[in-house]
Amino acid sequence: MQSVTQTLSKKVLWAGRIMSALPVLLLLFSSVMKFVKPASVVEGFVRLGYPESLAFGIGIVELACTVLYVIPQTSVLGAILLTGYLGGATATHVRIGEPFYMPILLGMLVWAGLFLRDDRLRALLPLRS
Repeated sequence: MQSVTQTLSKKVLWAGRIMSALPVLLLLFSSVMKFVKPASVVEGFVRLGYPESLAFGIGIVELACTVLYVIPQTSVLGAILLTGYLGGATATHVRIGEPFYMPILLGMLVWAGLFLRDDRLRALLPLRS
C-alpha cells in the first residue's frame, strides 16, 4: 500500500514540476527580452501605453518573482507575487482591449503546478475532505 502512495506521490510531484516548467520558461524568456529590448518589445511597451524606460525594472520584478517561485522554500511567496504580476498584465490587456487569457492561463498553471508539487499547499487546500 505504501509503495502505491509513494509512486502516486512521485507521479504527482513530477506532474507538478512539468506543469510549473511552462510558466517558468515563458516568464524567464519574457524577463530576458525586457533586458535585451528588441524592437518588438519596445513596440509592445508603446502599444500598451508604458514608457520603454520601465522595461528593465519590470524585467527585474518578473525575474525575481519567477526565481522565488522556483525555489521550493519560497515557492508559495513566488506564486503570490506572480499572481499580482500577472494580474497587472491582465489589467493592462483589458485596458487596451486586447485578449487577456494568456496571463490568466499562466497564473492558473503557476498555482496548479505548485499545488501538485507542494504537500503543504495540498494540506492547506484539500480537494477532498
